[in-house]
Amino acid sequence: MRAQNVTSGRVSAPGTAVASASGAAGAARSVPRALLALMRPHQWIKNGLLLAALVFSHRLFHPADATLALAGLVAFCALSSTTYVLNDIVDREADRQNPEKCGRPLARGEVSVNLAIALAAVLAAVALLSSFALGAAFLGVAGIYAGLQLAYSLWAKQIVVLDVIAVAVGFVLRAYAGGAAIGAPVSPWLVFITFVLALFLVLARRRHELAALGNAAAAHRSALGSYSVRLVDQMITIAAGATLVSYMIYTASGEIEAKLGTQNLYLTVPLVAFGILRYLYLIDQYNEGADPARLLLKDRPLALAVLLWIAADVLLLYF
Repeated sequence: MRAQNVTSGRVSAPGTAVASASGAAGAARSVPRALLALMRPHQWIKNGLLLAALVFSHRLFHPADATLALAGLVAFCALSSTTYVLNDIVDREADRQNPEKCGRPLARGEVSVNLAIALAAVLAAVALLSSFALGAAFLGVAGIYAGLQLAYSLWAKQIVVLDVIAVAVGFVLRAYAGGAAIGAPVSPWLVFITFVLALFLVLARRRHELAALGNAAAAHRSALGSYSVRLVDQMITIAAGATLVSYMIYTASGEIEAKLGTQNLYLTVPLVAFGILRYLYLIDQYNEGADPARLLLKDRPLALAVLLWIAADVLLLYF
């Protein structure tokens, strides 16, 4: 499969992606930069799900609720970074054998295990204090999320199918955390759509891992040995279809129309359809999907579709 720059259309030779990763790993980072990289700040974009309850409960322009939602966002950024650090500590030996993960700070030896543990402790303290300040409900959701991530790192990621389910449930917990932060109920629709969308993204990542690692996939993680590209493609088709169809039904639901005060939310369906189909295109043609957050930041058509979807939702719900 050829690697290609998805934003410029330029084709690069096979193996360029691996060579680039190795090249990027050549320049040593300072300790502060390495610690920042260890926290994976680009992944914080996933925690934007915490703001969904704020937007769809018609509280976006309520200063008190907006402040609480942002505080919850900060808490989950600290909490998710804690799990990333701990996961990298556990996986540092395996990451050294992965051409795409060998540049991580612990795998490269830029950060010692003791320093990484200290960073995780600081991040965990920030997450705990912030969660405690937001109340028992938020603290409970954050605790479940932390427990799930620990179980995933130590056990679930080695079990086929359960590994992708566990990651998808983590996205659902983000949505619940957003509701808990402002005391708003979380719609079953939000839970379901979040789950199937997250499942779609996680399966795309598994496909990328299988294609990138080839015969070494099982050695990197035992669960990968139970997948095949063909099987994962079938799963992706199911998850992508479920995401689009459930969103279409959601926007046309009379119950949702009465709750949200608009009958025009269906107008956002083309944007969602474009986003899903664009992602499928990038997966199939360029084996993207390793990192949804990075892909969203680098692929301009996909990023534009998401931004337009957010803007359209705000306009339809509030104006």
